[in-house]
Amino acid sequence: MSRRRFAMCAAMLAIALAGAAAMAAPRTFPATGDVEVAFTPGDAIDRLVIATIDRAKSEVLVHAYTFTHRRIAQALVAAKRRGVAVTVLADREQARSVPQNVLPDLVAGGVDVWLAGKFQAAHNKVIVIDADGAHPTTITGSFNFTIAAQRHNAENVVVLRDNPAVAKAYRDNWRRLKAAAVPWTAEAVR
Repeated sequence: MSRRRFAMCAAMLAIALAGAAAMAAPRTFPATGDVEVAFTPGDAIDRLVIATIDRAKSEVLVHAYTFTHRRIAQALVAAKRRGVAVTVLADREQARSVPQNVLPDLVAGGVDVWLAGKFQAAHNKVIVIDADGAHPTTITGSFNFTIAAQRHNAENVVVLRDNPAVAKAYRDNWRRLKAAAVPWTAEAVR
C-alpha cells in the first residue's frame, strides 16, 4: 500500500472514530424520587398530565408529535397566564396535516410554539416541568396529546417526579432539538 493511500485510509479511520466518539452514549441516572405510571384504556392519562401541568411553578417544556387535546392545551395556557414560562416544540408535518391541532390555540393563548422539521418525525411525547426547581418532573411515554390516545388507543405514560438528573437530560435534549426548529407562523405550516 502506498504511503498516500495509507495516509488517506488512516485519516478516514480517524474521522470515523472521532464521529463515533462524538455521538452521545445512553446515560444512566440514579433512581430518585417517585415514578407514576398510567395506561389506556383504563387510566385517565389526560387528567394526570393536566394535574401535573397545574403544579408547574416556573417552566413547562413540551415536545409533541400530534397535539389535539384541548384540555391539555388549556392547562398550558392557564400555566402561562399564572406566570409559568411555557414553550411547545411540535412536529411540523403533523402541524401541517392535522387540521384539528391545537397549536393555533396555544399561540393565541401566549404560548411560544416552535416547529421541528429537520427529522422525518419529531416523535417525542415529553413534558419537562421545573427542571431546575425543587420538584422537577418529567412526563414521557407513548401517549400523544390527543383525545384518540385517551379514548381509543393502548398507550402509556411515565411521570418521574423529583429526579433532577432525568429532568435536566430531557430538558437539554429538548433545547438541542429546539435549536434546529422554527417559530410558529402561519407560513411555517403551509
